[in-house]
Amino acid sequence: MNYIICILIGYILGNINAAYIISKLKGFDIRTMGSNNAGASNATIIMGWKIGVTVAIIDILKAYVSVIIAKAIFPNLELAAIIAGISCIIGHIFPIHMHFRGGKGLASYIGMILAIDWRVFIAFGLIIILITVVTNYIALATLTTVTVYPIYLYFINQSIIALIMLVVVALIMYYKHISNIKRIISGKEVGLRKISKK
Repeated sequence: MNYIICILIGYILGNINAAYIISKLKGFDIRTMGSNNAGASNATIIMGWKIGVTVAIIDILKAYVSVIIAKAIFPNLELAAIIAGISCIIGHIFPIHMHFRGGKGLASYIGMILAIDWRVFIAFGLIIILITVVTNYIALATLTTVTVYPIYLYFINQSIIALIMLVVVALIMYYKHISNIKRIISGKEVGLRKISKK
């Protein structure tokens, strides 16, 4: 029952999709434009840097809050943090009120990392920035993050159950980025350097 509560906390908060809400307030559905993704990167491309950063912060915070709440309610439950964080990511990617068509999860993923260990968050944040600046594609930074983080946890002897859950989430996020990978290969992906200055 405790794990179910952690799942519900994360999933419900994950359903709060700032990119979608802001786009609807502006009179359109962000999922019909750009990369058709309801997340921070597409919000930046479609609505500009200010809104993109706002969306990213909200997506980070909802995962952070999910983990903090779960840890506060169940301080002795080993997997509370990981379960709540992953559930938030899943809620962001597959929100029930949006017919399971949400974002791709990177901001929420690093929000989970922030709540678990702020030092690792800083390290991955720097990695994401570096890869994005060098390659011009945040999708590559996303895939690097979800690949490296489970490997890092393996070497610090994290629970095998947590590792399995993170690998499953990584596979989901890889699947969600197939279109990005194809566009990068074909040269049609919109890089951050080409984003509107709105």
